[in-house]
Amino acid sequence: MLDKVTIAYRGATYELGRGADYFGIWIVAGPRSQPQEWWPETEEGWSDAWKRFTALETPGAITPVGRTAAQVGERAGAGPRFAPAIGPIGAGGGIVAAILLGVGVILGVAGLFPDYLGGTSVAAAPDNLVAHAIYLAVWTASAVLIALGGARLRIGALLATGLSIVTFGLFLADAGTPIAGGAHLAGAGLVLSLLGWLACAAGSALAFSVRAEATPAAASGRLFSLGWPRGAAVGPAVLLVLAGLGAAAAFAPAWDSFTLRTAAGQTQTVTAGNAFSGPGAIIAGNVVVMVALAAVVIVAALWRPVRYGAVLLAGAIIPVVAQAISALVQVGEPTSPSQFGFTSAQASQLGLTISNGLTPAFWIYGVFAVVLVVSCAWMLFTPRQAAAVAGPRAEAGAGADADPQMPTWHVARADAYEFGGNDEPDSGSPAGSAVTPSTERDETDEPGRAD
Repeated sequence: MLDKVTIAYRGATYELGRGADYFGIWIVAGPRSQPQEWWPETEEGWSDAWKRFTALETPGAITPVGRTAAQVGERAGAGPRFAPAIGPIGAGGGIVAAILLGVGVILGVAGLFPDYLGGTSVAAAPDNLVAHAIYLAVWTASAVLIALGGARLRIGALLATGLSIVTFGLFLADAGTPIAGGAHLAGAGLVLSLLGWLACAAGSALAFSVRAEATPAAASGRLFSLGWPRGAAVGPAVLLVLAGLGAAAAFAPAWDSFTLRTAAGQTQTVTAGNAFSGPGAIIAGNVVVMVALAAVVIVAALWRPVRYGAVLLAGAIIPVVAQAISALVQVGEPTSPSQFGFTSAQASQLGLTISNGLTPAFWIYGVFAVVLVVSCAWMLFTPRQAAAVAGPRAEAGAGADADPQMPTWHVARADAYEFGGNDEPDSGSPAGSAVTPSTERDETDEPGRAD
């Protein structure tokens, strides 16, 4: 199918508008199947497109089209700028979101010290403390990024959102014991931690709703955009999805292995930690973790721009890595005989010793976790590097939002082109900035097709 094109400005011979994931110049009344010249859908790309358009057309012949025309009278002669359609939640929403995250972190820290479960606090259990400390540190970093605003707000929001989604299942599993056995089993530490998660999740959702940056998705009036991988990006995307599904599946089997030995030479190996053992509420929490992890990884693989998908993925990977670290810490901790129904006197009489270990399922999980981390790093850095060597397309002014790997699929809106203040692009000569499509162009350099 042909690209869905929105024309923003029209001259005597040419017209300027937006395709699926690019800005382009077409001939008036000509076919829309292919633009005469095109640029990436970034603020810099729009600037270069405007320079080229005003160089081709007589300024007096240029008129805005559609809803853009209603804004002409605001400032005569001012150049247009690429700007997002800001939603009802503006930059002030970012401050509120940061405050909510801060409150959640404070509640989480307070929840480390009282009774959490079974009369033991999180602070008294090193394996649990490590995981909780990692979550709180990341939420704190996200709050700082959100408070700073701009592009950092989006990064903080995605990081906190990915973390909040996956940890929901983990906290639900922790709450499974009092849910199944009665509310009286819930310690103050658990209650404070759950309230802390709730505040952080609310702050993440609020920050995610703030559209305070000129991104392709914001300009189209949406919070995010998804696109299918194309060309060389298909393989890494498929690997990422498979690693996410593998990590989710490897989360289910038992990880902990305990070998009991008596003085008489008798040994017995016991495994623990199967996600499908225990009360239904705990099972439900573990299932939520697996489903949430797989879902976030898939969405991150399709997210546009790719680097934002990497940030969302990083938020989901953090609890994955934290759980692995927690399991490794637990191996070095002594195990009480009472965990297996022996009193101290009985253990002493039998000469019982208990050694801790990890099952093969944990190491398989660890391999998938490493693949997720490597994939996240690839998503963060490869698009930027590719933009620097993308040849003519990079010369078109590809900015931070340019995604040379895969296009963004959406229909552009004419009201995403605004007249602004003093930050309008220079209307000087665009020599060397134009990109003219050619039949020799690689598939990954083609403008996106609307599906």
